[in-house]
Amino acid sequence: MTESSSSHYQVLQVAVTATEKEIKVAYRRAARTAHPDHGGDAAAFRRVTAAYETLIDPQRRKAYDRSYAAGPVRGNAADDEPHFDAPPAGSRASATVHRPGSTRNTAGDPPVYVPPFTPGTVPLIPPAQASQQVHGMPRKRGIFGAEARIQREMRTVQLLTRQVLPAIPAARLINGLQSPADNSHIDHAVLSGYRLALINSMLLPKGAYAWDGRTLNHGTRTIAPPQLAHLVRAMQDIFPELNVTGWTVVLSPSGNLHEPVIDHHRRPAGALETVQIVNGAGMVRGLKEFLASGPAPNTVNVPVLARLLRGMH
Repeated sequence: MTESSSSHYQVLQVAVTATEKEIKVAYRRAARTAHPDHGGDAAAFRRVTAAYETLIDPQRRKAYDRSYAAGPVRGNAADDEPHFDAPPAGSRASATVHRPGSTRNTAGDPPVYVPPFTPGTVPLIPPAQASQQVHGMPRKRGIFGAEARIQREMRTVQLLTRQVLPAIPAARLINGLQSPADNSHIDHAVLSGYRLALINSMLLPKGAYAWDGRTLNHGTRTIAPPQLAHLVRAMQDIFPELNVTGWTVVLSPSGNLHEPVIDHHRRPAGALETVQIVNGAGMVRGLKEFLASGPAPNTVNVPVLARLLRGMH
């Protein structure tokens, strides 16, 4: 593997959940193999040393993880391998994976792990962790707890786990991601196959709101939703193999998924909706359609899942 195609975890052949002791043991093993005095080469030894120096230092490891540092890069695929065509950020076009002569998988099929877990090798994440549909829970950030935010995020988690995840067994919900673009956070992310949905939420009284592409308008009141479009673009740049979209779900204090009502004003021809503004019912319906209509929706993309898990706050 080259330096550009391997993460530090892959260089040392350890899982992203590796302990300090496991990293030290792996470094000694890798250093013996890569050292020029033992038949290795200087470039490989430098990669091993750089990986160890980053992962053994708690602060450097945390910064590395939150950068969503690159995993493996696919080389020239064989003719029978999937070929992925990623759409531009914010595009409504469906990404496609072509498997000549194969039948299309459906979102309701049992999960298929790519790459598969092979006995005798160290996976990026343990199989038991990869099999979990929910990772992390809303929690306190920084010094102050923001209890209202945590309760709002918990409602969104419950909505996703009860009405979206059961329909798509391969879908993985990751809560509490560090933003790759600034000091903010992404409340939730749902990964299924080659599609990734970033989700934030807000709580508004019931009523009819008009979305004009920038603000929600209710009578004379104007509300700006959480800023999510730049995070969608940043994640699309980090994961070009995925189709990344953003969703802001507007929740009602009553718990009615059809409230508040969100009216979408007609947009100019050719305009792209980078972020969808929807109520609870709209998110469930739209998210299931988005994830299920993607290529290989029953696939658990293990390298991408591992990188997302490293980016949790």
